Amino acid sequence: MMVSVEIDTRGLRCPLPVLRARKALDGLASGDVLRLWADDPIAVIDIPHFCQEAGHEVIAVEETADAQIYLIRRG
Repeated sequence: MMVSVEIDTRGLRCPLPVLRARKALDGLASGDVLRLWADDPIAVIDIPHFCQEAGHEVIAVEETADAQIYLIRRG
């Protein structure tokens, strides 16, 4: 899968991961993919909720030792 943009929000707390995701997705074309790294415990709720509300698709979530990695397709 081609990732158009990758952002690292590790160390940032709510609402910054969602705000950074929104800004990155606003700069992408429909169908482009964003890879977002986050370690905020609330991100597991906030990121999918934001995507659902904004019309984007969470296509994968991967847990690592220190973060979650979200692949988000812009709607």
